[in-house]
Amino acid sequence: MPTQQAMITGAAGGLGQALTQSLRAVGMHVLAPGKAELDVTSADQVKSYLVDAGAVDLLVCNAGLTLDRPVARMSEADWDQVMEVNLKGAFRCAREVAPGMMKRRAGHLVFITSFSALHPPAGQVNYAAAKSALLGLMMSLAQELGPRNIRVNTILPGFLETKMTHGLPDAAKQASLNRHVLGRFNTPEVVGQFVAFLHEQLPHTSGQVFNLDSRIL
Repeated sequence: MPTQQAMITGAAGGLGQALTQSLRAVGMHVLAPGKAELDVTSADQVKSYLVDAGAVDLLVCNAGLTLDRPVARMSEADWDQVMEVNLKGAFRCAREVAPGMMKRRAGHLVFITSFSALHPPAGQVNYAAAKSALLGLMMSLAQELGPRNIRVNTILPGFLETKMTHGLPDAAKQASLNRHVLGRFNTPEVVGQFVAFLHEQLPHTSGQVFNLDSRIL
């Protein structure tokens, strides 16, 4: 059986690196571009990169950005930038790989969303809206592409101690931790292992939302 190829957007970060390692560990060839190699806000870059990449069996839309501010101080540029990376970037990548997957009648799209999509904190209206919209994107695509044997799922990885959360105040981290019934955060490594398991071992699963930490949805 030919080696499958995965592509992970936003792969330079902590979660992206863990996803890359886990998928390579199960024998996949992994394309792992960071923003320098693939800026998902550029439709031309996305198209060019994926044309050169060839067949993609698993696309993990992981590129993400936060620009948290109270709504009264949030500029339209703040809103647009977060939407461009978190939502429209995922749409662009999915749109480019879908035709090849449909032709082969096989493929898997995974969108990395957030607990904030369902239980958003104050001051995060742009990020929460973008991540919530990814759930709608997934549900619609799962129905559209399912007849061609293409799976579409979303992952809520949980609060991860990565570069994205490093600058948060300790009080904010503790408030998040207090909502975890197990009293501990998830890790990027476990998320990577779950995505590999989902792709390899759950071939009949699509249209689902997987929350991977211990906060109650």
